[in-house]
Amino acid sequence: MDLKSQRVKLNDGHFMPVLGFGTYAPAEVPKSKAEEATKLAIDAGFRHIDSAYLYENEEEVGKAIRSKIADGVVKREDIFYTSKLWITFLRPELVRPALERSLKKLQLAYVDLYIIHFPTALKAGEEMIPSDEHGKAIFDTVDLCATWEALEKCKDAGLVKSIGVSNFNHRQLEMILNKPGLKYKPVCNQVECHPYLNQKKMLDFCKSKDIVLVAYSALGSHREKKWVDQSKPVLLEDPVLCSLAKKYNRTPALIALRYQIQRGVVVLAKSYNAKRIKENMQVFEFQLTSEDMKTIDGLNKNVRYITASFAIDHPNYPFSEEY
Repeated sequence: MDLKSQRVKLNDGHFMPVLGFGTYAPAEVPKSKAEEATKLAIDAGFRHIDSAYLYENEEEVGKAIRSKIADGVVKREDIFYTSKLWITFLRPELVRPALERSLKKLQLAYVDLYIIHFPTALKAGEEMIPSDEHGKAIFDTVDLCATWEALEKCKDAGLVKSIGVSNFNHRQLEMILNKPGLKYKPVCNQVECHPYLNQKKMLDFCKSKDIVLVAYSALGSHREKKWVDQSKPVLLEDPVLCSLAKKYNRTPALIALRYQIQRGVVVLAKSYNAKRIKENMQVFEFQLTSEDMKTIDGLNKNVRYITASFAIDHPNYPFSEEY
């Protein structure tokens, strides 16, 4: 990880900025806010933008990126844009159409990174989480190696520069890595990662395979009831993070972000607040001592905010494994 250029080299030769802007917002937030926030983020210096089909904001995010290109603030090649393949499109024949649909919404010719959002396939169709009359999610059986081959074809077709995964455990990653005839390794595994769930074993595993770990919910998640167990502790209120924030004269969020960057993790910062978007760019202006890094390591308590409980009985549910 090269902190001078603020980017990391991926195993396919492309570069990913180490600080990314997360664009997810709960459903009640108007979609127009995604456009506004993405513009603010680009103005503040963010060059890595993370979205997904699931977020239903790719039109707005694409508009923001294109308007900043039109204004001459950035060139297309300055922006690293990530989209994600949703779990109702994991059948190999649905992969390219799903990517093309995202590209159409974005009005971009390619995305920089396309990742499998989650390893649990659901019934194909237009519903995000198709469910039966009892409200239970309807599962599908898909060979993830076949899904991966379809992603490789999208890369060969020039629709995406790099391909990766998200929410895979180490066995699922191994399965892709050991696939006969593998053409491209996943460049990353995007997982929930923060001081309460520091993913040390996953990080070590990924580093050993030259796979970048990308951290989502790095600030402890949006706590939206639909996805997050409300009884979980609030990360940014942690007394240790708060006292370190005082020591460095930064915010607790900046301490949590800097922690990840110093351990070689690419980190996504999600905020729709203009002041905090700007503030989060300060992550490159200071450094935590190795003692303070160890102290933050000590906060780990395996608290997972995003459990994807709808998929808990799925044979590919990733979080039953230790990592």
